[in-house]
Amino acid sequence: MLKILILAGGYSNEREISLITAKSVIEELKKSRIYKLFLTEPDGNFVKKLRKFKPDLVLNLLHGRYGEDGYIQSILESEKVKYTHSGVLSSSLAIDKEISKKLFVKNKILTPRYIKFTFKSNLNLKTLINKISKKLKFPVVLKPINEGSSVGVYISNKKNFIKNLLKLEKFKEILIEKYIPGREIQAAILGNEKLGIIELIPKRKFYDYKAKYSASAKTEHIIPVKMSVKNFNKINSIAMKAHKLLKCRGVSRSDFRFYNDKFYLLELNTQPGMTALSLVPEIAKYNNISFIQLIEKIIKDASINK
Repeated sequence: MLKILILAGGYSNEREISLITAKSVIEELKKSRIYKLFLTEPDGNFVKKLRKFKPDLVLNLLHGRYGEDGYIQSILESEKVKYTHSGVLSSSLAIDKEISKKLFVKNKILTPRYIKFTFKSNLNLKTLINKISKKLKFPVVLKPINEGSSVGVYISNKKNFIKNLLKLEKFKEILIEKYIPGREIQAAILGNEKLGIIELIPKRKFYDYKAKYSASAKTEHIIPVKMSVKNFNKINSIAMKAHKLLKCRGVSRSDFRFYNDKFYLLELNTQPGMTALSLVPEIAKYNNISFIQLIEKIIKDASINK
């Protein structure tokens, strides 16, 4: 019997989603009856519980900070316990939107232009607005540097820019990114396998937190995506290139905008959601990989020294 410690909850803004993910995954694993499962939070007693349970591996279902940024991964590496998904470095690179963007640009992966803004800087707002008008042009997207699930993301025009900017003051540093209109397409990678793509048509302004996780938001999920074979292969290749570039392991999901026949990579997620509304299980299902098969492929990839 394989002993699996499942990590969920945590301290990020995505705690609730992590717990829903864990519930979905546990329901599937319980059907097999070949796993001994122990669900826990990454709290102050985590290492004590880890040592007591002595798992064969840790299934990391945390999202956001402390779970997706290399923090928990470094603890698991030091405890020499095998764990799923990406390692310390790739997790910390992927969650940092500025560093990952720099790597994308350096490696000729198209990504929207941006300005990094620090709230403590003495740059006055008029100067900032002029800088944006010159370098990016409105509308722009405001987003924290290291949050996931579209937490704190605002699409802003010149009129509502300052109002939205001030809402993000608690993050200290943010990215101000050129807004790319067009189609919203996401691509999933599992190990060395291109799982495929899905298109999202949000009823809301964009694919924000509510559109991602609430059925009432009625986001349309389109699969198969209407696209030429050439573009289908191109987006999958870019997703694989980004996955390998950041040295990701297990599963990753890349978020793209498709505009004027070009793919813009917005970001790469190393811990994509695994809820009933999540995209990776949906892409896998379309490709005849059941939810339990997907989970077992992720488990099989668990390791250390990554």
